[in-house]
Amino acid sequence: MRIPFALGEQKVYHALVTPDKTARFHGEEVHPYYSTFALGQDAEWACRLFVLEMKDPDEEGIGTYLSVHHIGSAPVGAEVEIVATLLWVRDYTVHCGYEVWHAGQRIAYGEQTQKILKKR
Repeated sequence: MRIPFALGEQKVYHALVTPDKTARFHGEEVHPYYSTFALGQDAEWACRLFVLEMKDPDEEGIGTYLSVHHIGSAPVGAEVEIVATLLWVRDYTVHCGYEVWHAGQRIAYGEQTQKILKKR
């Protein structure tokens, strides 16, 4: 594992809210807005952008924690910006905070942790 980043550095990921990212239960759409589940998945990817540059070829990152505070909405067709911030790294563990923005409004925030392990 390499640590080429300083604490506080950021990665930015842009995601498009597509119909498959809306809230659905048992095949039925609940509403035509970015679901918490999809938002969490995209936030985890934004944080993983750090891990992709930190892991060695014989290593892989595995998610161990995700918090999602979903406080606003984004409709289908919207672009959201996810800003991941490296908060700490220790014992092969990478911990980030993130914020999700749409149209100048913060619609979510949380934290995410990944552990870097040797591939089997």
